[in-house]
Formats: sequence, C-alpha cells, structure tokens
Amino acid sequence: MAETGTSGTAGTARSAEAAGPARSTRPTAENAPVDALPKGFRSAELGWPELERIPHPPHRIPLLGDLLGASRRTPLQDSLKYASQLGPIFRRKVFNREFVFVGGAELAADMADETRFAKHVGLGIANLRPVVGDALFTAYNHEPNWQLAHDVLAPGFSREAMAAYHPMMVDVAERLTGHWDAELAAGRAVDVPGDMTKLTLETIARTGFGHDFGSFERARPHPFVTAMIGTLTYAQRLNTVPSPALLRRASRRNEADIAFLNSTVDDLVRARRSAGGGEGDLLDRMLDTAHPATGERLSATNVRRQVVTFLVAGHETTSGALSFALHYLSLDPRLAARARAEVDRVWGDTAVPGYEQVAKLRLVRRVLDEALRLWPTAPAFAREAREDTVLGGEHPMRRGGWALVLTAMLHRDPGVWGPDAERFDPDRFDARAVRARAPHTYKPFGTGARACIGRQFALHEAVLVLGLLLRRYELRPDPAYRLRVTERLTLMPEGLRIRLERRTRTRDGDAGGAAAGAQEHEGREGRGGPGSASGCPVRGAGD
Repeated sequence: MAETGTSGTAGTARSAEAAGPARSTRPTAENAPVDALPKGFRSAELGWPELERIPHPPHRIPLLGDLLGASRRTPLQDSLKYASQLGPIFRRKVFNREFVFVGGAELAADMADETRFAKHVGLGIANLRPVVGDALFTAYNHEPNWQLAHDVLAPGFSREAMAAYHPMMVDVAERLTGHWDAELAAGRAVDVPGDMTKLTLETIARTGFGHDFGSFERARPHPFVTAMIGTLTYAQRLNTVPSPALLRRASRRNEADIAFLNSTVDDLVRARRSAGGGEGDLLDRMLDTAHPATGERLSATNVRRQVVTFLVAGHETTSGALSFALHYLSLDPRLAARARAEVDRVWGDTAVPGYEQVAKLRLVRRVLDEALRLWPTAPAFAREAREDTVLGGEHPMRRGGWALVLTAMLHRDPGVWGPDAERFDPDRFDARAVRARAPHTYKPFGTGARACIGRQFALHEAVLVLGLLLRRYELRPDPAYRLRVTERLTLMPEGLRIRLERRTRTRDGDAGGAAAGAQEHEGREGRGGPGSASGCPVRGAGD
C-alpha cells in the first residue's frame, strides 16, 4: 500500500506545517480550502540558505531551468541518473521551481530523525487533494483528520484483523489463478501489471469494504481503475507544466474522473448503511467507530476520502511490487526454483495455506523485499525541517525547508548495498545481512509517524500471492522484453508479459526443477548466479 508520506517525483510544493509544536512558514493563507491545490510554491532557496553549494545538472537554461534532456514521462528515472552523476544531494530547477533531492544513505538517515524532521506534503501529493482532501497520505501535519482517521483505523491492520482478511485474500488469488489457467489453455502470455492490478483492487475492495468490482470478469479494466489512473497521471502532469491553464482539456477529464471515484464510493457507503453494517471491516470501522480518547467520529466526507485513499493506495503500489517481483523471478529460473522449493516445503500438500504459513516463506519475502529495493513503487517521500537545523552537519536548513528523499536512490547507495547495488539479489535480506546494515537504509513504506498504515496488509497479500503462483506455475519470460518503468506517481513495469507452464507435481512433492533448489542451503544459492545478474535500467542498461 502506498506510503503515506510519499511525494511526487518531479517536485514538491509549499511547506506544510510541521508536526508537533513547530510553526508553519508557508507564505500562503492558512485557511485555504482543503480541496484546493496549493496557491503558492515555497521554492527551495527559501529553506536552504547555502543552496548554491548543492550541485545541479549542467547546461541550466533561463526560464526553463534544468529541463534540457529531461523526460516529462519519467522524472523519477531522470533524477536517478542525475543522482548517479551529482552525488548524494543535488538540486534541479523546473521553470521557476527549485527542488532539492537526497539519495545518500547518511543524509536520508538524518532526515528520518523525527525530532528534527516531519513529513512534507509535496506537490505531487498536494495535486491529489482535490481527489481525497485531507485523507491519510495527503493531509498536512497540522490537519486533525489525519490523527483521527489513523487512530480509528489502525486496529483494522492488527494481527487479528489480518488473520480475518486472509481467507478473502486466498479467494481473490484463486480468481487470478483461474484467469491465468484460462490464458495458459489459450496459449496466451499473461498481462502481469494488468492482472496484478485486478488482483489487488479486488483484494482491498473485498477485505476492506465488502465490495466486488468483478475485475476478472471484465475484458477491460474496471472504470474505477481507469479513473484512478487518470487522476494519478494528471497529478504528475501538473508538475511538468508552468501553468495548469495549459492542461484545460486534461483538467476537465480529471474532474470527471474525480466525480466517478466519488460516486462509486458514495454508492458503496450507501449500500453498507442500508444493509445495517457489514462484518467488521475497514468500512464498518469508518462508519461506526469513535476515537478511543475523544469519542469523535469520521464525518461523511472524511469517510469518502479515506475509502478512495485505501482503494487507490491499497492496490496501486502492491500491484507494482508484485509485478516487479514476478519479472525478476521469470528471469532467474534458479532463484524461482529455490523459492518454489520453499513453498513446497513449508506448505506441503495443504490445499489452502493458513495465515501463519505465509510468514514462514522467508525466501519469497526476500524476493519481494529486493523487488521493492530496486523499484520501490512509492519511489520518494518528502521531509521538512521542524526547526532550523543542519543536514548531515554540512547543509543549513531553515524551519520548513524541505527535500525529496529518492527512495530508489537510497536503495542503490553503494556504501550500503555494495558495488553491485543494481543487481537483483534477494539474499541481501537474509537475517545476518539485515542486522549488519545501518538503520534507515531501506524505506519502501516511508518513514516515521506518517509511514504506510497498511504495510503488513500489503506484505502478507504479496507473499501469499507469490507463493500461490510459484506453487502452480513455471514462469517463462519474453526473451525480447527489456524492463521499462511507467511513472504515475507510483512505479509499474510497462508492457510486461510472461508465459506460463503448469507445474506437474511428483509423488514426493518435487516439481520441474525445484529439487535442485531444495537441496541447497536456503540462503546461500543465488549470490552471483548467472540468472541473478539482471541489471536495472537506471543508467540506460537493459535487463
């Protein structure tokens, strides 16, 4: 699920009021409507007294800034290239807006200090406020609805709640495998991002809100998905133009998309109220639960915003994580065999894995962790100084000054991950390696109090699905495919299709190549293996 402090990759907006006692330094009105886009922009030079010491790309152009050679469609990947050239902290200018980016592990760890830094609502996320207002990941720190919603909804992600969601997750996963069986029988490769999006949308809709979008029965994406992608794409496009007036036609489409999202959720809530309640899911908590300390309840508008937030954030990032993991598994048969052998060993002949069995798939979890390391689907988060401070003991910042932490660059810092940081290697996450690393070096779900509330939901769902798919299929890549990454505030592999072969299990439980992986110590194989050396196209290299 989306990190609740994630910012857009092309820039950030005015400083939100820091959490806690810090005062806002925003130059715009405090009482602006929640749904309005930011009226002003607090450019970086106002928060960084010695901004000129921070490097920027060469060939800066008057009026346009650092747009020469930049891509409107892949701003995050552009920033990764600049980070590799300019170092752990750099800046970019887009039109009249100056942005500071942090990708080095030491500086990112400094910004994770909650006593000195808080979440900053960047422009990419602020652009979504017309969609979800002051919901969990778009609220400014001073807005009270964030804490209210967080405290009311946090029990919905407890261990007990997760165990209750598990059977529904299994049921949706079986709908996916039924669809993939049909594609296999027809001799077609499967559309991995499209099918993972269907899976994760149905999972959060079923477990959270008791709703079925019928995604697997549709030839085209559900209109909710189309509208959601439209709003995310529009939010990112706003970052790439000097004025929203240049996007009038897109703005009208965006308004229609927002209206459809709202009407869909209003219908869902109306049906729940008419039914007199559900079975204690997230929607019931939103409608019926009072804050444990104040007794306050979520307003009808707040409920709508939180439902839209969970439907969008609860499936968009998880579907990307699953898609990247399946891509790398398909490229590395030896790794897939190891993971498949683990599934066979842990789950045995159990027809339906239990809730407790999912967490025992440690290698499968490491595959997911490594996919999120290279391509964190919420690829950045913004932080602002609570008070005047010095970042890394070197760069002065004023209260309210902000920077965008590039998670994807943090996860590639060679000082943490080694000279082969761009190689896919799940054994980076074995227990000893994790203990040996410094804290705050792995942040796919953000950091601090505003990190992803649904992290355990997303991890359980993804590991369960990967285990079920490995148990059922052999994954065959398209030899001609080279990884291309689509950006719409989140990351997703573009055009990824995989061919399937149905596994044939023998009497002793082994199947198609799994025996070799099972015979090796679970944690040694894979390092430096020929199939695991697939590079990432950060500097233009293909897989």
